[in-house]
Formats: sequence, structure tokens, C-alpha cells
Amino acid sequence: MPAHNTPQSFGAVARTLHWLTALLILTAIPLGLIASDLPYDTAEALATKAQLFSIHKTIGVAAFLVALVRILWALTQPRPVSLHPERRVENLLADLVHWMLYISLVAMPLSGWIYHSAVTGFAPILWPFGQSLPFVPQSEAVAEVASAAHWLFSRLLIVSILLHVAGALKHHVIDRDATLRRMTRGTQAPKVVKHAPHSKAPLLAAVAIYAAGAVFAAQNLPEAEPAPAQATAAAATGNWQVTTGTLGFSIQQMGAKVDGSFANWTADIVFDETAIDGRHGTVTVSIDTTSLTLGSVTDQAKAADFFDVATYPTATFTADILPDPAGYVARGTLALRGASKEVSLPFTLTIDGDTATMQGSTSLDRRDYGMGAAYSDETTIGFTAAVTVNLKATRR
Repeated sequence: MPAHNTPQSFGAVARTLHWLTALLILTAIPLGLIASDLPYDTAEALATKAQLFSIHKTIGVAAFLVALVRILWALTQPRPVSLHPERRVENLLADLVHWMLYISLVAMPLSGWIYHSAVTGFAPILWPFGQSLPFVPQSEAVAEVASAAHWLFSRLLIVSILLHVAGALKHHVIDRDATLRRMTRGTQAPKVVKHAPHSKAPLLAAVAIYAAGAVFAAQNLPEAEPAPAQATAAAATGNWQVTTGTLGFSIQQMGAKVDGSFANWTADIVFDETAIDGRHGTVTVSIDTTSLTLGSVTDQAKAADFFDVATYPTATFTADILPDPAGYVARGTLALRGASKEVSLPFTLTIDGDTATMQGSTSLDRRDYGMGAAYSDETTIGFTAAVTVNLKATRR
């Protein structure tokens, strides 16, 4: 059985890639549709939904890579001739469907992969690669466009598959020719003395269809990126005023790191380089929990199971600033979601005249604050959140 194509038949490599691609795509599409329709009102339901999406994404990446190999192989091989060269309209339509399939097999999984890379938080890819893509930023705007493109391209792929299958069945059942057998068994077609060259019109039409789809998706681009998460200006009695800063955290979700942040928070800081009674000062941080963003699971994170921002819209950290071997430590109490726990935040501080730069980090256990009580298994959502604070302040 020859590996390469001939003018009368498809080789073993082309047929293997064809059916492998079909298997992957026809598995990924139903998984995606089913996962999209599943509820996520309970921990078990959300875990099931995330697992199905993870499998869907993992198969989608595999389908994308196999499709690339298939297309590259097809470009190096002779294309078997049509069994009915006299049917010009039918051949043009068949070529159009084939080009739509080729473009779909790349565009549909790639757009989903871009969406996954642009927004963190839900259903990681199970391959040991692919959680991010080069040149794809963490951006809600990029995610919006990729999501719209993925939805549209998936529908074009479904239509292309249905037309392709309908054409194959028509040839097999009505025409009773060797079209389907050429791809299943490698059957040799009769030699055609003369056949018309393939027109470029179907390729141009397929490209035009997908270009229109890309334009449609781009229309979903938000007018502007959201402002970066940082401290907001507020009246404070301290002797240092925060000018810029970020308050972020990360947590493991199904083995993948998910980054979150709060857009609105204030810090009232009293600090002196010289310790008085073993203390450099105090700090009170007020956090607007409704300004939370956590990738694609922001809404779930704000819900009652986790931050419950409707009931607890504010969290407060009140601490003394004390000397520490590595620099300083803010040691006090974090009041979050109706619970108060002692927290220590080690940090470094660089003071240049009247400007100070601070960097600190600590870890919190979500269970201490009653978050995600239904998620008792760390394999779904990690217990520990890594908190990071970075800010610049000026002396008043």
C-alpha cells in the first residue's frame, strides 16, 4: 500500500491523517457543545463542566497540530483527479467545501487556543504545553475577539463537515462511484484521459468567507482596555500617599495557575524609618471586593461560595509595621468575608528621598475565610492563594 498519493488514489499517509483529523474534530465538537450547556450551580457541576472543557481544549490542540501536518502533507502530494471532470459546478462546490474544511481545521481550534491564552481561570489544557501562546497577551479585548471568532468558525466548520459528508454519501449511494472508497480503502480510480485544471475560485471564495467572519469577530473588540488594577486615591491621614500600586493573587485551578486582582483599594500608611517602641508605623488597607477580576471565572469568584461580594463588599487589613530580618513585615488582621484572621505580610522597601517603593507577598488559605467549602479537593481548586502587593508612595 503506497504511502504517497498518485493521480488516481490517496496514499496511506493522507488517508490516515484524514480519519485521525475526523476523529479528533468529531470528538471535540460534541464535547464543547455539551460543556457549554452544562450548569455550574454546584461544586460537582462546575468540576464536571471544567473537566469536559479541559478535554475539549486538549483534543482541540491535538486536532490543530494534526490538521497542520495534514495540510502540509497535502501540499507536497499530487492531488487525485476528479472522477467526474465533466461536472464543473459540482467540482467547484466540492473544492469550495474542501478549502472551507482546511481553513476551519486551523482557524477554529486556533481561535479557541488564543482565547484560552488570553484569559486565565477555567479548564486548563491537559498537554504539558499550551497554557499560553507567544505574542498573545493576557487581555479581555483579545479574549472577546477570539471567543467570537471561535464561535463563528465552529459553525462554519460544522456546516463544512455536513456538506462534505453529504457529498461523500451522494457519491457512494447515488453515483455508486469510488469517491468514498478512495479514502477508506485506497481504491484506484480509473485513469482520466483529460481533466480540467483546478480553479482558484473556490479557494478565493473560502478565504473571503473566513475574512468576513474575522471582520465580524473583530467588531466585538471593546473600545478600550480596562484600567490596570491599582490603588485608588482616597482621603488618608497617614504621612505617605500611595500613587500607584497593584494588589493581586494567584490560585491553582485544576493544576493551572489563575491570576486575579482588585481594581479598587486604598492604603492609609503611617511610616517612619526610625522604629519607635519596636514599631515603624501602621497600615490600614481597604479593598473593594466587587472590583475583583479572576480571568474567566470572575463571576464564580464573586458569588456566594467564594468572596460573596454582595454580602461582603469590603475587606480590611489592619496591621503594625515591624522590623524583619528581610526588611519589614506588616503584621495584623485581615477581615474578609465575615472572618478575621491574623496575617503577616513580609515586604521590602526602598526609599529615595520622598518616594518609596514597596514589594511584598504572603499566602492565605481560602478555608480560613469559608471560601469554596464545597470544594474540599485541592485538585479542583487549591487551598492556598499567593498574594502579592506592589506600590509606590510619596511622603506627605
